[in-house]
Amino acid sequence: MTCNPATDLAQADRLSGIASLTDAALSALDDETQLAEVLKRLTALLQADAGAILLVKASGQLTPVALVGLVEAAGYGKLTGKGLSLAGRVASEAAPVILDEAGLTAVGDQLLAEAGLRCAVGVPLLAAGEVIGVLCAGCRSARTFTAADAELAELAASRAVTAAQSLLGRDERAAAAALVRSLVPALDTLPGVELAARYVPGHGVLGGDWYDAFILPSGEMGIVIGDVAGSGLAAANVMGRIRSVLRSHALETSDPAEVLARLDRTMNHFEPDVLATIGYAVLSPGLDVMDVSSAGHLPPVIVAPGRPGMLADIATDLMIGLDPGVPRHTTRIPLVPGSLLYFYTDGLIERPDQLLDDSLELLCRSVQDGAPEAACAALMRALVGHRSARDDIALLTVLVQPDAGSAVKFRYPGDNLVPVAGRHVVPVPGRYSRWRSSCGGRGPGGWRTHRVRGSGHGGSGGPG
Repeated sequence: MTCNPATDLAQADRLSGIASLTDAALSALDDETQLAEVLKRLTALLQADAGAILLVKASGQLTPVALVGLVEAAGYGKLTGKGLSLAGRVASEAAPVILDEAGLTAVGDQLLAEAGLRCAVGVPLLAAGEVIGVLCAGCRSARTFTAADAELAELAASRAVTAAQSLLGRDERAAAAALVRSLVPALDTLPGVELAARYVPGHGVLGGDWYDAFILPSGEMGIVIGDVAGSGLAAANVMGRIRSVLRSHALETSDPAEVLARLDRTMNHFEPDVLATIGYAVLSPGLDVMDVSSAGHLPPVIVAPGRPGMLADIATDLMIGLDPGVPRHTTRIPLVPGSLLYFYTDGLIERPDQLLDDSLELLCRSVQDGAPEAACAALMRALVGHRSARDDIALLTVLVQPDAGSAVKFRYPGDNLVPVAGRHVVPVPGRYSRWRSSCGGRGPGGWRTHRVRGSGHGGSGGPG
C-alpha cells in the first residue's frame, strides 16, 4: 500500500473543514453571525478569495446578508435582479452552478468580474424545495472548482438554511407589522353612530379580511366588510388594493351595487385572478335606512333594542372576481333607533363540523344589543373564546342612535308592514341554507326587503 502524505494531509484538512461546517456551536450564534461564520469557514475550506450569501426577499430581489472579500460599496449589494448574475442563475435553476472565467463573462456577472474573480461556484439554499437564497464563492486565480467543491458548498448551504429562514421570517414579520399599521382603518362616524371592531388573523399577523367605515360627500356613511381569498401577507396586499379601489368608487356613486360592480370590473381588468367576498352598506344621514349590496358575503345581523338578533334578508350576488358583467342589487333595510348592526367575516362563525345554518343561528343567539365595544367583546368570547383562529376574523359593530328630534317613528319588523320611503318591507321565515347554493337565500326571522336599485345592469325591483 502506497502512502501519499500530501493527499492524506489534504483529506484530513477537508474532513476538518466538514466538521467545522457541521459544528453544533454554530447554532448558539445569532442569525447574522451564524451566516457570516458559515461563509467564512466555507471560503477558507475552498481556499476561495471571496464569497457571499444572498437571500430572496419578498420583492424577489437577491439581497446579500453575508460577505467575504467583497465590499457592498463596490456594487455587490446592489444586485438588481435574477438572471443577471451567477446568483441569479443558481436561483433560477435551483441547482449548483460552476463557472470559469469565460462562464462568468457569459452570464454577465459584472459584480464578480469587477471583484477580480476568475472562477466561482454557487449553490441554492433550499427550504421545502423552495429557493430562499444562494451561497457563492470565487477565486481570483485561474483554477477550476470541482463537483466535490460544490458538494461542500451545498453542505454549508444546508447548514445556513435555518438561520436564513429565521432572518427572512423576521423581515416578513416586520413588513407585515408595518403593513398592518398602514391598513388599520381610521373609522369615521356620523353623529349618533358608535363603532367597535375586532380583527384576528388566522395565520401570522395579518390576512385578507378587513372592515372599513367612512363618510361620503353626500353625508351618508359607507360601511365595508370583506374577505380576500388566500391568507397571510399576499392576501393582505390584495386587500389593501381592493379597499383603496372601493373607496375611490364610493366617491363616484352612493349606490352600493354600482360601487361593487365598478370594483369588480376594475379588479377583473388589473388583477383577474383575485377573488373576494364583500358586503358594502350605505347608512343614510338620518340613520333610519341602510342600503346594502353583497358580493357573495354573509348578511349582517341586526339587533333592535330588546329584540333577538336577526339576519338581514338581502340580495346576495356573485363574489368579486367571478363575472364582472353580472347584475348586482341593492337592498334597502329600515333601521329602528338604537339598533346594533353586526358585520363579520366567515372566520367568526364557520366550523368544520358545523352546518352553515347552525353557525348562523348560533350567531343570532349570541349577539346582544347595547354598547358596540361591550357587544364586540361578548361575541368574540362566545364564538372564539381562547381558541386559536383557524381563519381570519373581522368584526365590526355599528350602533345607530339618531337624535330624538330627527328620529323616524318605526314599528318593529315583527309587525305586518314597516313603511320605508314609500316601499313595503315584510318579515319572512326560513333557514339560510340557500345562501350558499343560490346566493339569494332568506335568513331566519330576517327582513324581506324590496331591492330599491340595481347596478345599472338589471331592474330596480326585487322578488315579491
